[in-house]
Amino acid sequence: MTTHDMFDGRLQIYKRGASRHWQCAARVGGRRFRQTTGEESLDRAKDVAEEWYLALRGKLRNGLITPDERTFGQAAEQYLREVRVLAVTTRSPSYVALLELRMKTHIIPFFVDKPLSAVNRGLVQQYRVKRAEQMIARTKTDDKPGHPPARSTMTQEIVHIRQVLKYAEGHGWIKFVPNLSMPYMTQGKRGRRAWFSPEEYEQLRKATRRRITDGTRPGWKSHYEDLHDFVLFMANTGLRPDEALRLEIRDVKIEDDYATRKTLLVIDVRGKTGVGYCKSMPNAVYPFQQLRKRREQELRTQGKTKEQILALLPTLKLFPRYDRNLFNKILEEENLKFDRDGQRRTAYSLRHTYISMRLMEGANIHQVANNCRTSVQMIEQFYAAHIKDRLDAAAINVQRPKAARKAAKQPATKRAKPVTKSRPTASRNYSLIYTKL
Repeated sequence: MTTHDMFDGRLQIYKRGASRHWQCAARVGGRRFRQTTGEESLDRAKDVAEEWYLALRGKLRNGLITPDERTFGQAAEQYLREVRVLAVTTRSPSYVALLELRMKTHIIPFFVDKPLSAVNRGLVQQYRVKRAEQMIARTKTDDKPGHPPARSTMTQEIVHIRQVLKYAEGHGWIKFVPNLSMPYMTQGKRGRRAWFSPEEYEQLRKATRRRITDGTRPGWKSHYEDLHDFVLFMANTGLRPDEALRLEIRDVKIEDDYATRKTLLVIDVRGKTGVGYCKSMPNAVYPFQQLRKRREQELRTQGKTKEQILALLPTLKLFPRYDRNLFNKILEEENLKFDRDGQRRTAYSLRHTYISMRLMEGANIHQVANNCRTSVQMIEQFYAAHIKDRLDAAAINVQRPKAARKAAKQPATKRAKPVTKSRPTASRNYSLIYTKL
């Protein structure tokens, strides 16, 4: 096969053995193109190939030819395949299912055919705008206008987009992960987590206690008792709901604390941040004892012997059931489901209540962070900002003396100048001596 190169080897002209016409081939934008010149003469074939090659270069410059690279949809499919296999050991199944739902419902349909190099800050901003328009149109009614997706929802979706791009970077499909942050209006309002004030917590405690005696559902007394003890236990330990539901009886020990000289619980916690320890308030001891007695009574009801109870009791769940619907119903009856800012209260609000009450009592913020297995930054951002006891009125309401304030109001020309006594100079002393002589 005879071959001729043009444009420093970027364009090739060749003729196959059985063909009468010259062919041309070139690589433009990472893609390979071939075309017949339809000419038998080499000189005329070179002219045709040159025009054809320059036309391809013009299409590439105008964006009509996209580089031959992997698309976002291809990278996302491989990323999801890896997540299903590898993330099971580090993430909960619900997290993986929710990630896959967001990717397939919103992210992949928008970016499916986009090359990875085209996913940049501008394109992601277009995605934000489209998501907001769709959500506003879907939630709009005759009575009120629609609303865009929540800030946290969009943050999670942008995180998923960045995860796909990091996966592509790790495989060498892109050179770097672009900046996907908002171009403006990135500072959000300082808010606080939904919690129960001391008065509201007392109202909730009495309501769950009342449900034990006034509950009308047959056979549900133990459910009411467990819920009451769950509220007390959570508000005095600061555990996350998933951490509390994972607890087994062997994970909780009753100990006498040397520093405080009080009896409290030392809890071996397993949950979101791995394994850690928590020391409770003294008021958590009694609910734990009641829960343990209730689990032991359930084993007796099942006909277990004393030896079997001793063997099975340590491995039983402390909270084998948590009725979320019952908890929400009590909150609605007591008008506690939403706080004054419209935030929804859940079982997580009991953890927020614990942290807020500890700060109100003057607890060390670093010790609270360690006990709750979180960071000082999170506590300062979402809890300490709205605790009035964190403000020192003596350091804020400082006033200068009345005389100093009065002097500061006078013009500079009327202010009394300080009086300085001048010492007699040597010449004056000598004149006195001569006068006496």
